[in-house]
Amino acid sequence: MALSALALCARALLKIGATPIASFDEGTAEAEVAANLYPSVRDSLLSAYPWSFATAQTSLPRLAAAPIADYAHAFQLPADFLRALSAGRPGQGRGIPYRIAENRLHADPPEIVLTYIFRPPEQNLPPFFDSALIARLAAEFTIPLTENTARADLLFRLAEAEFRAARLTDSQQDTPPALQDFTLIGARG
Repeated sequence: MALSALALCARALLKIGATPIASFDEGTAEAEVAANLYPSVRDSLLSAYPWSFATAQTSLPRLAAAPIADYAHAFQLPADFLRALSAGRPGQGRGIPYRIAENRLHADPPEIVLTYIFRPPEQNLPPFFDSALIARLAAEFTIPLTENTARADLLFRLAEAEFRAARLTDSQQDTPPALQDFTLIGARG
């Protein structure tokens, strides 16, 4: 079952014994905490690991203004960009040196394919990520709503365990990467 941002926050609030919310604008302390913390916690958790459901590749549009130094071209990052994983030439999503500065990607080739983490809509989040996000939200909501640091510490430990379980589940949905271009193997002929 796909959960909305509101449903994710309501479940996190239930985990800490707080009153669930029906709207981010209802004027309660719970709604204010959820509305202010949810976006950054979600983006932080998405950025922390190369999730298969939040990884995409795209060709970047080159900008007219070139970087001042070090690289020949600047490229516009996607609107839903959270974190770069790799950059490459068309047909290959990795292998190009790059730098992200001033919300642009700088590189030498005239065309770039970026592999990156994006922000998927909440309804596209898999259940294993929902569980990790709810656990992390509950931990983050605890101190502002209950002022109980011991409880927050416990919930952060539980959230870390949920995060590890979600990473394990996500990692089992892909073929393990093979070693490529390893100089010691190449030297053996």
